[in-house]
Amino acid sequence: MTPTVKHTCSATDKQFLATTQLNMSMLGYWSSNLATGEAKPSEVIAETKRAAARVDATNPTDPSLSQTRQIVRAMLSEYWRAVAASAHHREAGPHMMRAYGLANFAHDVLSQAEPALAAQGCNVSALL
Repeated sequence: MTPTVKHTCSATDKQFLATTQLNMSMLGYWSSNLATGEAKPSEVIAETKRAAARVDATNPTDPSLSQTRQIVRAMLSEYWRAVAASAHHREAGPHMMRAYGLANFAHDVLSQAEPALAAQGCNVSALL
């Protein structure tokens, strides 16, 4: 028998969701600017590290959101490593593949928890 997860929607859970949503949007902005040459790799790396620190500063109480926090931190770390590798003419693929895999894992965790979190008042749809 699978243990039942008790979901919460505390103020810190909502803060995590808002912080993560904002930082993922910002990452999209910086990634687009990197692709068009409007941002330097060093800027994107620095912003990605700052995003990871902001996500790390959250403290969600919900177990699925706490797990997602760890996954997102790892994903951001792999992403900046991919950008750094590419900037130094090294193989970025393994880091980028891990970043995508971690993003998919975070999506799966949130998708499974979405109905229970919504029932508690937390909307995770912006992160899906």
